[in-house]
Amino acid sequence: MTFLYVVIVLVLVFDFINGFHDSANSIAAVVSTKVLSPLAAVSMAAFFNFIAFTVFPMNVAHTIGKGVIDPDVLNLIVIASALVAAITWNLITWWWGFPSSSSHTLVGGLVGAAIAHTGTGSVIIGGVLKIVAFIFIAPLLGFILSYAISNLVVFACRKLAPFRVDKIFRRLQLISSSSFSLGHGGNDAQKSMGIIWLALIIQGLTTKDEPIALWIKLSCQTAIALGTLFGGWRIVKTMGQKITKLKPYEGFSAESAGTMTLFLATFFGIPVSTTHTITGAIMGVGARKGLSAVKWGITAKIFWAWIFTIPVSAVIGGSMYFVFKYLFPIA
Repeated sequence: MTFLYVVIVLVLVFDFINGFHDSANSIAAVVSTKVLSPLAAVSMAAFFNFIAFTVFPMNVAHTIGKGVIDPDVLNLIVIASALVAAITWNLITWWWGFPSSSSHTLVGGLVGAAIAHTGTGSVIIGGVLKIVAFIFIAPLLGFILSYAISNLVVFACRKLAPFRVDKIFRRLQLISSSSFSLGHGGNDAQKSMGIIWLALIIQGLTTKDEPIALWIKLSCQTAIALGTLFGGWRIVKTMGQKITKLKPYEGFSAESAGTMTLFLATFFGIPVSTTHTITGAIMGVGARKGLSAVKWGITAKIFWAWIFTIPVSAVIGGSMYFVFKYLFPIA
């Protein structure tokens, strides 16, 4: 039972770092366009992160809890190993300033630790492939939607003076940024809920058919909200300044596209990367101005961080399994 508490603490640490790491996703556009100060932006994002559990069903949590690894063959060491792998990769990419995926590092850690424990038979291949596919689908959908929305905005506002357009979308960006934060809290916090739920199933304290307890929802939403409030400013700089320069209407377009993508994925229970989604959306509004408006050098580095996240996390997760197995042989 003591090791269960260790796992729950690790989940909440991961959730906090997830919010800390991914706060840039929600606020980069609204900060870079100077619509809000960084402090106001993270405060708003943290609030909408927290209330997300009141809006979305627990579809993503169920996917993580029983759609990636067969819970009947797992133990707490596998979960702890996956969490350490996810925390490690998140901190490394935060230090480098690369907006990698907390979702995919968690999935990679789970897969690596599970394979080390029982082999590939414990991995639900279809579930993993669906998540892997959205490494490409989510940013592509964000790109297409933001490109389309920004073009529609430009067409609709073609007769308005630039200062008038700027004033309108500074207000609208408050709505789009809040909505994206809500989607972030809805998709990302549920991954941590799914892990705690899985740990409780393994310990026989709940079943796969019982609903996720309210204390799990509240603790995970609180952890991610506090992490968002703390902020990950290195990644804010990459997201808001290094990919392309944004105007308020472009920030609105990117955030609206990201919101649509996240809401859709969360509804279908697909744990996607908010990082990938908003990065693709920011690229989309940049591409509308021409390919030269997007700094493809930095986006190439971000892309490779995406590709390496799952395999590197799997290696770390598998390695940590053997470390924990040695330290806690009866866990």
